Amino acid sequence: MKKLLLLIALSFISTQSFCKEPPFWGTIFIDPNIVTASDPSAFKSISYKGQASRQMYDKRSSWVNLQAFLFEAKFEDGSIIEMQVNPEFKDKSLAEAEAKKYAWLIGQLPVVLRKDIQTSWIHKGINPYGGGNNNILIHTGQTKEYERDGILEETLIHEASHTSLDSYHANNYAWLNAQSKDNNFISNYARDNPLREDIAESFLTYIAAIHLSDRISSELKLQILSTIPNRIEYFENQNFDLSQYSR
Repeated sequence: MKKLLLLIALSFISTQSFCKEPPFWGTIFIDPNIVTASDPSAFKSISYKGQASRQMYDKRSSWVNLQAFLFEAKFEDGSIIEMQVNPEFKDKSLAEAEAKKYAWLIGQLPVVLRKDIQTSWIHKGINPYGGGNNNILIHTGQTKEYERDGILEETLIHEASHTSLDSYHANNYAWLNAQSKDNNFISNYARDNPLREDIAESFLTYIAAIHLSDRISSELKLQILSTIPNRIEYFENQNFDLSQYSR
């Protein structure tokens, strides 16, 4: 019966014409100060583990097998992530600098968003980041653009939501019901990709409006709360570990 209800809900979401226009194109752009470079990180230490063959995804090509520089990053909550750095960085010390930089940034994520991150692929290139596959995909050329726009940390929240939330919630009947009740999406990107992008697009704004609301304008907070109130209630009911944002 539950499976039947889920199939009905999925069909409903994919065919329903929502009557309201989303307030944003994409949520990583709404405010550059939701999380900033000065925020604390749960990153604890990093150690070099040598070079070994790893299958990695590179948006400049596709799946590749590389003799990656490997680093073990440890975090205060006990989680461990293998940072896999493309050998194109040539030198172990240069690779370690990249691994440490992104381990620190991943440490700025709340525990719930690090939960399913087991590895991080780090490449050169100006290509968008990616989430999923128990991984965070980094292209360092793109980092410069995200940093220029002040949205590096917001982008990582989005991608980590794909990694650690999508598989549990995107097809959840209660989530789809909340989606339907809201009768709108937080962004055009979520609206155009309701099963693939709505969790990641909505979670960042949930963090902003509920847990870091002192960093955004009252107008922006109201816009978020009035657009996706049922999704926000859904997130609140999950008892996610968001202690990273307790101040």
